[in-house]
Amino acid sequence: MRVYEIIKKKRDGHALEREEIEFLLEGYLRGDVPDYQMSAFLMSVFFRGMDGEETRCLTETMLRSGSLLDLSDIPGRKVDKHSTGGVGDKVSIILTPLVASAGLIVPMMTGRGLGHTGGTMDKLESIPGFRTTMTNDEIKEGLRRVGCVMVGFSEEMAPLDRRLYTLRDVTATVDSIPLITASIMSKKLAEGIDGLVLDVKTGSGAFMKDIDDARALAGSMVKIGNSMGVKTVAVITDMDEPLGMAVGNAIEVNECIDVLNGRQIDDLLEVTLYLGAMMLRVVGMEEETDRAVERLRGLIKDGSALKKFIEMVEFQGGNPAIVERRSLLPHSCLSVEVTSDREGFITAIDAEKVGIASMMLGAGRERMDSDIDHAAGIVLEKKVGDYVGRDDVLCTFCTSREEAVSMAERIFLEGVRIGDTPPEKRSRILEVVA
Repeated sequence: MRVYEIIKKKRDGHALEREEIEFLLEGYLRGDVPDYQMSAFLMSVFFRGMDGEETRCLTETMLRSGSLLDLSDIPGRKVDKHSTGGVGDKVSIILTPLVASAGLIVPMMTGRGLGHTGGTMDKLESIPGFRTTMTNDEIKEGLRRVGCVMVGFSEEMAPLDRRLYTLRDVTATVDSIPLITASIMSKKLAEGIDGLVLDVKTGSGAFMKDIDDARALAGSMVKIGNSMGVKTVAVITDMDEPLGMAVGNAIEVNECIDVLNGRQIDDLLEVTLYLGAMMLRVVGMEEETDRAVERLRGLIKDGSALKKFIEMVEFQGGNPAIVERRSLLPHSCLSVEVTSDREGFITAIDAEKVGIASMMLGAGRERMDSDIDHAAGIVLEKKVGDYVGRDDVLCTFCTSREEAVSMAERIFLEGVRIGDTPPEKRSRILEVVA
């Protein structure tokens, strides 16, 4: 078997056999296949795609390249949620302790942000002392004691995915549904879970800007998950507008604590409660979505979810006093208000432009090795549908980069549209793929 022939076969649009995929990927992991040949293969997949069996084989080979988390000795139903990423998407930080307070076991594994989309690990690391790196034994102890943990993927888990993603990132082959599917699912299926809920975002601030692409990705991941023994469902959600009011790291953690304390932020709660309901349903804890939503709403109201959040923060080395003393979270030295130059109803706030503006202020990274400012970000004062007068405050910039404010303000305002009539109110929940 020759690597050249495998690349040529995929380049010409033919389906690969399992043995060919395994030979190529395992050889690359050993160092027998050079980067230039793997780059050629990835580009062939980008243009020619993969069928369902090829994608499953790709996922399984990446999954087997590292260690698996064995949770069989921990009683309870294990479930996780994954988001394809967006602007202001802090759902996991609320959702993890919330569904754990309902009795589920949640080994939530998260990643870092890149570009205009935020990363849950970056948000969590704005909590003083919070550890996002733990051994498998520590993860299991946290699940036994608390019922949930929020950690980054270990280096032992799907190492082939890490190597391939680095290569995809520099060869313009990230936007491939089979490659995205295998990347996400190889890590999630390594967690030892019974159920998985996928939040596939679509819109200006999402990776999949077109809903047809989002449907295709959702369908691909759902098929792989279910075929490999993990009950999987996907929810397509709207990411044309930032989710919630905060975009950043510490300021998003602050907003999460507000929600766990009972603050009503409509769009953020809608997505969080719906995804949580699907997590309860996917493992058979609830049958009706509406009933599951009300159950979760009750756990916020009675303080159970907040209590679980405090337990999780404390177990992972963070300072639980942040719940009562928000000043313990990082905060910026410069606060700048951005105002409206006309009156009317806000008809759009472009999520991607808000994300880019936030990144310029220091909240995001352009490269994986870039430093971020955990205190930086944007707090929205108005949302789509709100009426604004001339000189009303649209948002507040939090930053230490005074030199970046002018450009960030220009980009932010480019994404805000104001009209004479209010837009039609719509749900952030678009479709369910099961």
